[in-house]
Amino acid sequence: MSEVPFRPREVLLEKQKYFQSIYKHTYLKGPHDKITSVAIPAALAATSLFFIGQGVYHMSHGIGKKE
Repeated sequence: MSEVPFRPREVLLEKQKYFQSIYKHTYLKGPHDKITSVAIPAALAATSLFFIGQGVYHMSHGIGKKE
């Protein structure tokens, strides 16, 4: 008893040839991988550094203290 494949074999062979022909890191091989692997983490790091800097500035100048 054999299962029906999810995709046709031809499509899988095309994708294998595509991914094996690219000489990049494995996490940057897809068409939109630079967005998810580089841009989003860089944006998160930038915003967190901004908020950390803002917090240090506010603490050093005593802004926003509750009495």
